[in-house]
Amino acid sequence: MEKEKKTKIMAIGDIHGDTGLIKKLAKKAKKEDVDLVIFAGDFTFFQEIPKNLIGPFAKINKPVLLVHGNHEDFEASDFLSKIYSNTKNIHGYSFKKNDVGIFGAGGALHFNTTEKEIFDTLKKANGDLKDIKKKIMVTHMHPQGSKAEFSGIPGSKAIKKAIKEFQPDVLINAHIHEASGIEEKIGKTRIINVSRKEKIFEV
Repeated sequence: MEKEKKTKIMAIGDIHGDTGLIKKLAKKAKKEDVDLVIFAGDFTFFQEIPKNLIGPFAKINKPVLLVHGNHEDFEASDFLSKIYSNTKNIHGYSFKKNDVGIFGAGGALHFNTTEKEIFDTLKKANGDLKDIKKKIMVTHMHPQGSKAEFSGIPGSKAIKKAIKEFQPDVLINAHIHEASGIEEKIGKTRIINVSRKEKIFEV
C-alpha cells in the first residue's frame, strides 16, 4: 500500500514588512524543505510593501499563499500575486497541494471587514474543496472563544461558525501578537496562532 504523502507547511503572520525576518524564514523554509508558505495577514506596515517581501521565497521556489490583514487591503495581496508567479491570494479562493485544500479570508473586524463578509468569503472559498481529504483554513483574525481573547479583543463569530460548518483540520490565524505560538482545539480543528512566530507542521 502506497504511503500517503504529507504536505509540509510553514505559516507566519504579522510580518509587518520585516525583510530581515523574511530572509530568516526563507532560509529556514529551504533547510526544512517545506512544500509551501502561508502568510496570515499583516505582511505590510500600513500598506507599504517592501521590495523583498516575496523575493526570497521565489528564489527558492516555494509557493506563497496569503490573505490580507488589517494593515493592508485585498488589493495588496492581489498585487503581490500578480507580480510573483509563486504567490496566490486565497481570500475567497482555494489552493490544492497533494490531498490538502487551503482556503481563506483576510481582514479584521472594526478595520476592514464584517462578520458577514468573513463568513461569506470562507463559504465561497470552501466551496471549491469538495472531495478534499484534508483542509486548512487561513484567517487573519482569531475565532470567538479562542485563547487569543485574553488580549481583550473579541474573536470573530463568523470564523467560529466556519470552523463548525466546514470542519477544517487546521486553522491558521494571527492578529494578536501576544498570542503568538498559542495552540488549541475547537472541535476537531487545531488552531495555531502564528503572529510573528512561524510554525512548521505537516498535514
